Amino acid sequence: MTSHPLCSKCSSPYVYEDGELLICPECSYEFSKTPYEIIQEIRKVCDANGVELKDGDSVSVIKDLKIKGSSSIVKVGTKVKNIRIIDSDHDIDCKIPGIGQMGLKSEFVKKISE
Repeated sequence: MTSHPLCSKCSSPYVYEDGELLICPECSYEFSKTPYEIIQEIRKVCDANGVELKDGDSVSVIKDLKIKGSSSIVKVGTKVKNIRIIDSDHDIDCKIPGIGQMGLKSEFVKKISE
């Protein structure tokens, strides 16, 4: 079984292949699989030091980050494990201890080794 990308319009995981197109049954969006594969090969997400980040890496926050709509702050040095790289303006999807699920920009983190 081949793995297809999430729908680029609604993020549905139920995308299926029909000839040269990928189709989302939830929002009826049709897109080509070739450009997606090319983008995935070209797109590299790097931390503040230029080190490439991959799914499952651990990172550390390098700047105090205010959380929109809240009075909470993600403090400098907060360690985040098991990140997931996404295609959005916030490159990283993660769960921050004590805060919860959040999107981060890669420019505000640095990769740490465990």
